Amino acid sequence: METTEIPRFAHDSTAGEVSAALLAHGAVIIERLLTEAQCDTLQRELQPWLDATPYGADEFSGHDTRRTGGLLSRCPSSADLVAHPLMLDVVERSLWPKKTTFQLHLTQSIAIGPGGAAQQLHRDHWCFDFFPFPRTVDVEVSTIWALTDFTEENGATRVVPDSHRTDDDVRYTPAQTRPASMPRGSVVIYLGSTVHGGGANRSNEVRIGINVDYVLGWLRQEENQYLTYSLDEVRGFPERIQRLLGYEPGAYALGYIEGGRSPMTLFTGDTGGAQSFVPR
Repeated sequence: METTEIPRFAHDSTAGEVSAALLAHGAVIIERLLTEAQCDTLQRELQPWLDATPYGADEFSGHDTRRTGGLLSRCPSSADLVAHPLMLDVVERSLWPKKTTFQLHLTQSIAIGPGGAAQQLHRDHWCFDFFPFPRTVDVEVSTIWALTDFTEENGATRVVPDSHRTDDDVRYTPAQTRPASMPRGSVVIYLGSTVHGGGANRSNEVRIGINVDYVLGWLRQEENQYLTYSLDEVRGFPERIQRLLGYEPGAYALGYIEGGRSPMTLFTGDTGGAQSFVPR
């Protein structure tokens, strides 16, 4: 059976259009959502951290790949990606509807160097101890923003469109994948149930992307946001970022402090009286 191509959208597409295609096919590409100037700034902020980041310790992480996390403090301009209005709207529309909140799952830059091997195909929601979520339940939305052009030659992310509704034990081959080839400033969005993997870099250049994932508020985050950033750093972030980091309850009576107070009161200074832990 021939594999479907990844649906593509222009930068001015609506969240409704993008989300509908994402739920239908498991992955979409929005082209040139960032400007060249934005990409330049992100790359400039990232470069010292990329240079200091060791290569992966195993095949899955990539022996020729550098992965740098904690981007909200190391690469301040990444906040524009994490809280991009279109992304948040798409995530809101795409996650399983029986939810109260969603939160930031992780941030990382992924720099695949020349000679980097293709990553093992996988589903991101396997991080939840391989729990067999029903195929109608979408708990995670992942994004990879291209800071360099993504080409088949330099290791563009490989995706199996329409794989998100197949059982976890269904295995796919590289021949069934499609490359998320896209110009600099574009983003590929895929569900946590969608089969994908980093491509092999057969070029002489480094392929750089920024990976931002979101997950339902009642699931544990892949990157521990509470230890990644100090409270002083979080106080300096916009309120939307604070909430995305997990400082609002993930559901009723889930994630409160001091017997019922929302953690968001740590930043508002409101510590008196009874506090509701119902998320906003």
